[in-house]
Amino acid sequence: MRVLLVHNRYRSASPGGEDRVVDQELAALSGAGHTVERFERCNDEIAGRSLVGRALVPAEVVWSETSRRGLTATLRAVRPDVVHVHNTFPLLSPSVLYACRAQRVPVVMTVHNYRLVCSSGILFRDGAICHDCVGRFPLPAVRHGCYRGSRLATVPLAAGMTAHRRAWRTLVSAYVCPSRSLRDIIVADGLPASRLFVKPHFVPHVPAPEAAPRGFVLYAGRLAPVKGVDLLMDAWDRYASTAQRGRLRLLVAGAGPLQNRLAAWTRGRSDAEWVGLVSPSECTSLQSRAHAVIVPSAWEEAFGLVVVEAMARGVPSVAPAHGSFPELITDGHDGVLFAPGDAAGLARVLEDVARRPEHYRALGRAARHTYEERFSPQANMEHLLSIYRFAIEHPAA
Repeated sequence: MRVLLVHNRYRSASPGGEDRVVDQELAALSGAGHTVERFERCNDEIAGRSLVGRALVPAEVVWSETSRRGLTATLRAVRPDVVHVHNTFPLLSPSVLYACRAQRVPVVMTVHNYRLVCSSGILFRDGAICHDCVGRFPLPAVRHGCYRGSRLATVPLAAGMTAHRRAWRTLVSAYVCPSRSLRDIIVADGLPASRLFVKPHFVPHVPAPEAAPRGFVLYAGRLAPVKGVDLLMDAWDRYASTAQRGRLRLLVAGAGPLQNRLAAWTRGRSDAEWVGLVSPSECTSLQSRAHAVIVPSAWEEAFGLVVVEAMARGVPSVAPAHGSFPELITDGHDGVLFAPGDAAGLARVLEDVARRPEHYRALGRAARHTYEERFSPQANMEHLLSIYRFAIEHPAA
């Protein structure tokens, strides 16, 4: 099969999980003998623009003629059987859907987040989960300035959602949702349920680790409020205030808007360390040696990629019981769930990790079994190909 992957990459200094998913999907498809091409733009382009060029980015969010023309030329040259669209924000825009329609190529789209129903893409506002715009026009988003806390910055997103609402519902032959929780929300917003397929993201197969954990738990991700970093620091302080010195350490890997606060919080501590932004191979090494991976997300994550990556390495995850996490983790079997936003509850889990390391090694073995049973690349690949075949056989209007 000939596949064209369409994706707007995040800044190279702050790569996103979506970039990782696209790269892993391309490698898996190519490895299975399919011809895969890319049409991509990257947010690094924005930094290299003039002031006028940067000022025009909000308009491109609504419609990028550059992307439409570029994709049209690529479609004519590559002649793919199917186009697989991932992220279109901000430089690709929904114009890519119209280019595919004009060339009569079916579109499959992976819905990575809530941007089809939420201007910020995360259904999270003022420190709390928010569904105000689901199923209605995004006026609440403009009123509250949900994107970057700015009404002015939110307007182009809301305008694009409104202007292309029908296109998102009629020009996509099949949607890939990484979790049922995400699927249920966008169905409630009016997307056609018959074209929505639940398929988890690719996570490459790796050998099961044999080394024993090294006495630490790990947080690896963006250092931002929506990721629950404040909750993690609160929970760790509660745990550390009662724990015996040296029983367990916290390693934090990542970068983001809270990194200065995190650096100040860890400075001078022997029980917590910020190691900065690490490479994928370094992150894999840290995951493999951890007692557990902590995922304290405040928002309802559409898919906990880090959870499945930890499973592949035989390491259990500790996550809040909302969003996709209850679908991925069986509480007490291959990981642990705690009440969302409950710092005291997370502190109790950390104490349990320190007190019962052998139990968490058993959870890790079960997590590895869950990965092999539910998230193996072989089954994932066949599921993806079946979605491609559906899109080809049932082209959108």
